[in-house]
Order: sequence, then structure tokens, then C-alpha cells
Amino acid sequence: MNEKMKILYVITARGGSRGIPRKNIKSLGGKPLIAYSVELARSLSADEDICVSTDDEEIIRVVEGLGLHVPFRRPAELSGDHSGSYEVLLHALDYYESIGRHYDVMVLLQPTSPFRKESFVREALELYTPDIDMVVSVRAAASNPYYHCYKEGNDSFLQPVMGDVRFTRRQDAPPVWEHNGSIYVINTSSLRKMSLGEFTRCRKYVMDDMYSVDLDTLFDWKVAELLLREKLVSL
Repeated sequence: MNEKMKILYVITARGGSRGIPRKNIKSLGGKPLIAYSVELARSLSADEDICVSTDDEEIIRVVEGLGLHVPFRRPAELSGDHSGSYEVLLHALDYYESIGRHYDVMVLLQPTSPFRKESFVREALELYTPDIDMVVSVRAAASNPYYHCYKEGNDSFLQPVMGDVRFTRRQDAPPVWEHNGSIYVINTSSLRKMSLGEFTRCRKYVMDDMYSVDLDTLFDWKVAELLLREKLVSL
């Protein structure tokens, strides 16, 4: 990572949530969930280069209660159940460019991944170079399509996802990875051209399962509470 590159840290936090109501400000380990991402971003950057993008007045109050100014309220049309990260990130980028501030790199920190260490983000940044689209955090996939993933065929029978390309022993199958939602180091030039799902030049940053917890359901929340209570993660 070129130290002269300008980095914008973006924390996306809409008010609506079906799986865990009001999860972004729900208390986890004695503090609002979003505080984990705010504190991490502040350990990496000056406040002026941190953007919390939210549509929700209560989230704004919580974040500003932590001492971080929220620069704008996200428009309602970018805050529904079907709103994508791509449009939200472009909106943030456009806002800063409108006030004369330009960024080479955007680091997306989603509040639903609270177990990120500062060292994790710094290591991911070290993997970034301007000739790629993104560095993204991953974990080893729980299921391997080369070994034990199946789809239902037209005859209603299960068929291997990979067709004839199969391995009879898991350890022989090539490793596969899944995004864990924790860290995205994004080339802003690439973001201007295509969505994250269209990126082809991506490097992985590997995290283990415990630090990869992504809070989407109440079960996930219980797991996170257990990990904190038993001190199985350290931040």
C-alpha cells in the first residue's frame, strides 16, 4: 500500500433489520454493535476520513454520542431491504467529491462483523496495490463444491454441482473460500466502473471462523455473546 494514497473508511448502518431488530445499536458486550466498527476505524484513521452512512436518526445520535460526526443522512431510496452496498458506497464517494475530497481507496467496515482487529485491516491494506479491484476478507468455505455440494436436477434427483469434476476425499479437493463480510479494501476507480460483484482482480485476506462471525440472525448474536463471554476472541 502506497502511504500517500488517500483512504476513506466507510461504515454502513441502516436502521431497518429483520433478523435482529435494531441490531446496529443493540448492545453487545456492553456497548452498541456499531461502536466496534467506529472504534476500529478511529484506531486506523483521523475522524475526517471516516464516514458512517445511515438513514436512521437514532444511529446518528449513538455514533455522535461516541464523538464521531456523521456527515450526512443517507437517502431513503438507498436504505430499503433491497438496497445494495454498491449504490451506498458510490453515494458516500460522491458526497466527499462534492466537497473537494478525493479518495484512492475505500475500506468498507460493516458493523455486523464486530470481531475485526486493527492488525487484520492493516494486513489487508498491505495486500492492496492500485492495479487490482479489491482485497476482501474470506474464510474457508464450510462446504466444498468439488466434494459435497449438490443441486437438484430436472428428474428431482441430486446431482453434484461440479458435474464429473469430483473428489472422493475432502482433503484432495482444492480449497475454496467465501466472503465473510468483514473487510473490503476497494479501489475507488474500479468502483466507478462496476459493482463489487463484478470485480475480477481480487486478492483474499484469510480470517478464521471465530473472527469471521457475521451477525445476521439471533443465533449469530448468541454465538457472538458466547465468544465474548468465554474470551475466545480478543480485540
